Amino acid sequence: MNFTGIYEKTILIVKPDGVQRGLVGEVVRRLEIKGLKIVGLKMMIINEDKLREHYAHLVEKPFYLGLDKFMRSCPVAVICAEGKGAVDAVRLIAGVTHAAKADGGTMRGDLAMGMCNVVHCSDSIDSAKDEVARFFEESEIFDYNKTDYLHVYMDEERS
Repeated sequence: MNFTGIYEKTILIVKPDGVQRGLVGEVVRRLEIKGLKIVGLKMMIINEDKLREHYAHLVEKPFYLGLDKFMRSCPVAVICAEGKGAVDAVRLIAGVTHAAKADGGTMRGDLAMGMCNVVHCSDSIDSAKDEVARFFEESEIFDYNKTDYLHVYMDEERS
């Protein structure tokens, strides 16, 4: 059975604190054990223009300069994950933005304490589409059969 291309895609960025603390593998592991398919993965330093576009809703905030400095302090790992309800699934396992308030068992709840919260994730299907296009060229997204979908989704969920 071919399951490619029928699920939504979302973005997760392992921020500089996560990269520096060696948590990229842990983040990928949590996505994979949830049953999500990794369809894109790369490291990059986000340039100023792309960062301003990504955080356009925060550019006028007094803390933006600190956010800019932090996000460009070292490479980040950008992950495109795919699955049924991927945006909501990633937000659930990432936890709330302020890590000290995130539930145990979530990435932020287990791996962070404050606003250095290890990961960014898309907050809606629309923003996920924009962010996939912002961070990945079409040729960097891979469409392949994930054979374990047979053991992740019931038949009626795969159509």
